Amino acid sequence: MAVVAVTLGLSLLYQFVSDKNGVVPMQSIYVPTGQRVNITLSDGTNVWLNARTQIVYPAVFDKSVRQVTVDGEAYFDVAKDKKRPFIVETGKCNMEVLGTKFNVEGYSDKDDFEVTLMEGSVRVASRIGLGDTLILKPDSKACLQKDGRLKVIPVDDYNPYRWKEGLICFRNESFLSIMSDLEKYFGVSIVVENKNVLKYYFTGKFRQADGIDYALRVLQRDIRFKYERDDENQIIYIR
Repeated sequence: MAVVAVTLGLSLLYQFVSDKNGVVPMQSIYVPTGQRVNITLSDGTNVWLNARTQIVYPAVFDKSVRQVTVDGEAYFDVAKDKKRPFIVETGKCNMEVLGTKFNVEGYSDKDDFEVTLMEGSVRVASRIGLGDTLILKPDSKACLQKDGRLKVIPVDDYNPYRWKEGLICFRNESFLSIMSDLEKYFGVSIVVENKNVLKYYFTGKFRQADGIDYALRVLQRDIRFKYERDDENQIIYIR
């Protein structure tokens, strides 16, 4: 049984599937917008789930393989087990490891997909287009291209992966990209009507606990814009 460390607003479902050893209970956790969850799987693997993320996993892994399915963003600290590979399946790519630390971001409603390796090694296999496969080494990330190829990019800034600490970090990101992050973390829709702000890029960090108004006021120090909140419909207009 997985241990759920954060449960506020958590959706936990159970289902059952059959295999050669009998009926295996499967569990599904969905993390609502604006929240994050930490769970420990039956093998000791620690997983952080970001907002709008779903994970499906067996209550107990079998003797040959450890496999989970993820839609969204998750950080894995995989327990070492040379006899049982750990497989993370997403709609776009699969990852296979024995024991490692990595971050995977693959929301089914977005085109982007990337897996970032902090420690160990990860075998990444594309499930679309050309079906590219590679072995990823630490301090690098694999980004999926539209044709199914995997592009490896060096990583020298791990601040963006501090989301599990409640930090929203960005470096040289566009205003629109930051608004997309704020939507995910605070559960609102942001409509950018002031097109002048789209030419700006920012570097910085916010604490999620400080709230979206604080984040927007900080951005207002650098560029001129106004915002209005429609709290009834959970919409913010950038004007």
